[in-house]
Amino acid sequence: MSRQDPAADRDVHEVVERLTADGVDVVRVSFTDLIGVERARDVLVERLPSVMDHGLSFCRAIYHTTPGGDTVGVPGGLDAGLPDISIRPDLSTLVTVPWEPGVASCLGDAFEPDGSAPAAEAPREVLRRAIEKISELGLAPVVGPELEYYVCEPDASAPSGWRRYSDATGNVYTAGRKGDTGGHLLRTLRHLRDLGLGVTMGNHEFGGGQFEINLDHSAALDAADRAFRFKAAVQELARADGLLATFMAKPFNDEGGSGFHVHLSCLDAEGRNLFQGEGPDGLSETAHQAIAGVLEHAPALAALFNPTINSYKRFGPDSLAPWLIDWGLDNRSAMVRIPPERGAASRMEVRLGDASANPYLGVAGLLAAVYLGVRDKLTAPAPLEGYGYDASKAPVLPGDLPTALDALAADTALVEVLGEEFVSAFLTYKRDEVARFHRHVTDWEFGEYAYHL
Repeated sequence: MSRQDPAADRDVHEVVERLTADGVDVVRVSFTDLIGVERARDVLVERLPSVMDHGLSFCRAIYHTTPGGDTVGVPGGLDAGLPDISIRPDLSTLVTVPWEPGVASCLGDAFEPDGSAPAAEAPREVLRRAIEKISELGLAPVVGPELEYYVCEPDASAPSGWRRYSDATGNVYTAGRKGDTGGHLLRTLRHLRDLGLGVTMGNHEFGGGQFEINLDHSAALDAADRAFRFKAAVQELARADGLLATFMAKPFNDEGGSGFHVHLSCLDAEGRNLFQGEGPDGLSETAHQAIAGVLEHAPALAALFNPTINSYKRFGPDSLAPWLIDWGLDNRSAMVRIPPERGAASRMEVRLGDASANPYLGVAGLLAAVYLGVRDKLTAPAPLEGYGYDASKAPVLPGDLPTALDALAADTALVEVLGEEFVSAFLTYKRDEVARFHRHVTDWEFGEYAYHL
């Protein structure tokens, strides 16, 4: 369904009848805030026609609210008297919730209160703008998301109140009870399948209590929709089991971080993969230009793909997370990896992102960078050979969030594609996060200084 598809109004009564016949009496309308948190309202099914007509009112400052519940002074929020946005259900995304009897859910789009225009900060709308821009070049992006996460169980003796679930070393790429004593993965995989998220498989990942569930590839907006719903569903299912699922970039000092890798190809109007080519590496000129665009705009992309203070603790030499701005052929130590498949499966794997990224914003930034690379016919450097992490061979990515935010602010071409109003709101919000962190006394500081100084 398009943003205001007339068929939605015509069909909503049929939808209500079908849901009621199926025993569904509540529709959960959800959307993402600026940082990827699911915001929602449960609507009694008989009220759905009214909601389709008038939308659901939410305070606009939901986009400017921190995880701690404070409202950041982003223009258009506090300074404007905390006005509303209107969330309009997208009935094309309606699915029943397998673990919540009587509940269906759908995504919503954010508009100005009168419905005249989309809300500028809305991440789904930011992605739509990037898709529209790249389509001007005849490119239809196809995206395959990969997300890792940790599961934790309660532990009253731990400083955080949590310890890693089923914690043991050496369980990378295992399935069954060996690294998953409570059967978390199988239950989650089956529920996500029944939710219609296009999941394909899953396994225990490298760290103790770390898992990865793979999502199929699809058109960019659908892929981001599924990645967003995937994260929210995994967290909800863990809560139901008394567990904590976290997509935090690096929750533990003694384990690696969690990534958000994005596989990307682009099709033409006939569905042909525009990244396949006849050159020595099997890639087209378009693919090389796309790679060059991602490398050129990587410092700014870091702000979207690595959006927290914690994100930059995942980076570093020999971390299996990117550290340099480079690309390589089937090389997992590069920021952009070209998997070995060719022909119709030709694609890039952008390994920059961590799991805390808002999927809509990460994918939007990636498409904007590819658009600029192809539009400007940029030239990619030679691919990385051998093991990476040699700073003499390639530029280093931003080492902290303030540096990445400055890079985003300075990347005027990327800002133009993403939207100046959105970028301004994002930068204001994130710079407030940096300022609050710098004022906060950490446990590390107390342990390092209190006894001796």
